Amino acid sequence: MKIALLGVGQAGGKVADAILDYEAASRVDFVTDAVAINSARADLLGLRMIPVDKRVLIGQSRVKGHGCGADNELGVTVAEEDIDEVRGAIDDLPVHEVDAFLVIAGLGGGTGSGAAPVIARELSRLYTEPVYGLGILPGSDEGGIYTLNAARSFRTFVREVDNLLVFDNDAWRRSGESLQGGYATTNGEIARRLGVLLSAGEVSEPPVPESVVDASEIINTLSGGGVTTIGYANSRLDRPSRGLFGRRAPDPDETDVVNRITTTVRRATLGNLMLPANVESTERALVVVSGPPQYLSRKGIEGSRRWLEEATGTMEVRGGDYPIPESDYVAALVVLSGVTDVPRIKELQQIGAETQRNLEARAAERPEALRDLIWGGDGDIEPLF
Repeated sequence: MKIALLGVGQAGGKVADAILDYEAASRVDFVTDAVAINSARADLLGLRMIPVDKRVLIGQSRVKGHGCGADNELGVTVAEEDIDEVRGAIDDLPVHEVDAFLVIAGLGGGTGSGAAPVIARELSRLYTEPVYGLGILPGSDEGGIYTLNAARSFRTFVREVDNLLVFDNDAWRRSGESLQGGYATTNGEIARRLGVLLSAGEVSEPPVPESVVDASEIINTLSGGGVTTIGYANSRLDRPSRGLFGRRAPDPDETDVVNRITTTVRRATLGNLMLPANVESTERALVVVSGPPQYLSRKGIEGSRRWLEEATGTMEVRGGDYPIPESDYVAALVVLSGVTDVPRIKELQQIGAETQRNLEARAAERPEALRDLIWGGDGDIEPLF
């Protein structure tokens, strides 16, 4: 599946960079072009994989290249005011080669959470190809304002895209991990999942999949809107490269192959989602199993699809294989689309609402408190003018 990437804000640009890095390292080709959009000049300069001429600085007249400072209403404003510059960058994309657009943003900050829905809306207005979003939730310990930003951006973003993929930082944060190391880990997780999904159908030489997961399979899985989460798990293979006296190693036992595939798919679904959710609330699903051809069993893949149907309660489960001859792993990628029972999203909305009420109450009290500060005390002091 061929996509055009648009990384918006600091987190969006870094994730887009990581996806391009994965594409280059894996020697696959699924990104037709990529653009980074930001109101902070320093964030654009810090990118590695997105070409300089594909980096768009917005909001210069308002924020002078210093970012929106976690003000996502300002992020909306600068995106709307500079939409012509954004449109100019999009016009240069080879849209005739694109199956879909992917707009990526962190939802807790200012530029990404505010501008991404604006850009998604503009893409939907201009093009007939699907526009998907990828939103990264802030950690619950990052503070109320970031949670409120994420809650408001989520409600807006999910309405403006054909489907919103969500990654929860809370689910992936490790104790004692540095800030830079933590972001590198999460960005790598996102890139790997999207990379496996999007490259699965891009096979140009043997061995070819028995069941190809092409762009139409992905688009149909993501149709209908809503929220999507992606699971991934792998199992390392302990296999000799050659048998005795340099002969070809014997094929693995069929029962072991089937069991490995089924176990890996279950791990991806039940314990390794980028946004934890109740799998029974899934509307549509897709499973891709990758690995060396001799470890990809039709029986195992079909059995995994049936298990996924039972686990999710939906009959709309697509799937296929992705042979990688030199791989040392059997890996499973599971897409759960249209999930509706997501505890983290409910928590986000609840905390966001409490934060907004608190901010409004403090704003109402502030004028009187300020008068007391200025005019209180003994005596009547006149201002200079």
